[in-house]
Amino acid sequence: MNLHTRPRPSMWLRALALPVALSACATPGEAQVAAPAAAVQPLTYADLAGLAEPAAIIARVTVKDQANVPPERAPGLAPGHARLYVEAQTERVLKGPAALGESLRYLVDLPLDAKGKPPKLKKQSLLVFANPVPGRPSELQLIEPDAQLSVDEATEARLRGVIAELVAPGAPPRVTGVRDVLSVAGNLSGESETQMFVDTVSGNPVALTVVRRPGMDPQWGVSWTEIVDQAAQAPAPGTLEWYRLACSLPPALPASAYLQADAAGRSRAETDYRFVLEQLGPCERTRD
Repeated sequence: MNLHTRPRPSMWLRALALPVALSACATPGEAQVAAPAAAVQPLTYADLAGLAEPAAIIARVTVKDQANVPPERAPGLAPGHARLYVEAQTERVLKGPAALGESLRYLVDLPLDAKGKPPKLKKQSLLVFANPVPGRPSELQLIEPDAQLSVDEATEARLRGVIAELVAPGAPPRVTGVRDVLSVAGNLSGESETQMFVDTVSGNPVALTVVRRPGMDPQWGVSWTEIVDQAAQAPAPGTLEWYRLACSLPPALPASAYLQADAAGRSRAETDYRFVLEQLGPCERTRD
């Protein structure tokens, strides 16, 4: 198909019979995305980071044409949805190869409207979060779920900030669990220090420290190195450091993480861990 020529809908449907189109046709867990209509609530930091991190390509595109894929040729299509074969023109690339093609094609599953009709995307400006189709430079496979969003300048600006954090040298790695926990009482009543070592996908441990002193509010911080630093600060909300912890730490300390057997030490550690989670706050998302 000539990428610089707009095909008639019948040509689109014939193209779907080709292996290339079928290779991009994802299962329900791979291609099902929400409608590009504006969200009732603004996207949160966790929404944007959850979309941006796994996507090899993030691009702003304008839809040039679309065609409905017959339901019998759309395996895994959810009830009340339509699978659309979309051709779009690249406006700009936010993440990915600078040489991304001018024309792009992808499949997307969208809810039908109140009249049972698929949405009309033509001329809409969208943000797509996708991975390339091997050997098909002009084709994308959207990541799951909700990998296509309507564009507004504020959201795009926030997204650019998230991408910059993700690709920055020394960016905090993804957290996979809590490995070791130790809580030590001080010489004064109510004085203690708890250290919690967190595992990451990079293999480099992250240290959380909670310090309590009589007559003072507890203080906590995170060190993104192997060195435990009592001067470490708590991460600011809506940052990548906050996201790594708030959205990945387990709801409770695993029993295997305790390095001490005494009940008092374990109780302090549990209290301090709950304190950290409370200070981080919930990992709020508005996307399903």
